[in-house]
Amino acid sequence: MNSRTKWLIGFGLGLLALSLLLMGAHYLLFEDIHWLEKYVVFELAFLPVEVVVVTLILDRLLEGRERKERLEKMNMVIGLFFSEVGVGLLRKIAERDQKIDDVRAQLAKSADLSAPEYTKLLGTMKDFKYSPEMRPEDLAALKSALRGQRGFLVRLLENPTLLEHEEFTDSLRAVFHLTEELDYRSDFQALPASDLAHLKGDVRRAYGKLVIEWLRYMGFLKEHYPYLYSLSMRTNPFNPEASPVVRG
Repeated sequence: MNSRTKWLIGFGLGLLALSLLLMGAHYLLFEDIHWLEKYVVFELAFLPVEVVVVTLILDRLLEGRERKERLEKMNMVIGLFFSEVGVGLLRKIAERDQKIDDVRAQLAKSADLSAPEYTKLLGTMKDFKYSPEMRPEDLAALKSALRGQRGFLVRLLENPTLLEHEEFTDSLRAVFHLTEELDYRSDFQALPASDLAHLKGDVRRAYGKLVIEWLRYMGFLKEHYPYLYSLSMRTNPFNPEASPVVRG
């Protein structure tokens, strides 16, 4: 039995003793045992109702509020990741993915998609065959971009806020793994074809997971933070003509 359990048991017994003491004081003052008996039975009759109100209603309301607060904090961290690392990484890899042209228009104009169209696009991207053709110089550029972000990625992985978001955490692990793989290589031009194929697989894994998480995050922003969503669309990594400058 740990100290917290002992404290709870002691606290409960203390409240019970206080209740008995107050009822005894009431009897000594008014000498009305009949009223006390009726009051105790009355309270016992309503005890199940009180349990229902507390456990099924109040607890649910508090749990929903806590879940909303956790969701807000989690998406703040996800937004920080995309701002610092994710958007730039997606842009670099998408430039080398010729197949992304098939859905680029939809990704670039996410702001104009209805809810059913957005859901359909999310399903399409989950089954999409990502094929980024990463040349040795592209891998070197990725290494340079990710190398300075290693400490940032480690801190994100350690953040307890993300523990409830398994999909994003999995994406973060894929990006960190890619960072480690690239960091171990010094001359990408000298790598054998087998190792280049391995690195391309790591890029494809991280890329595919990030596209889905980016879309989910855009859906969250569109619903809750339109002004942040506006900036995200103006810096859309899948739109070659994207610009943060507001025109017209």
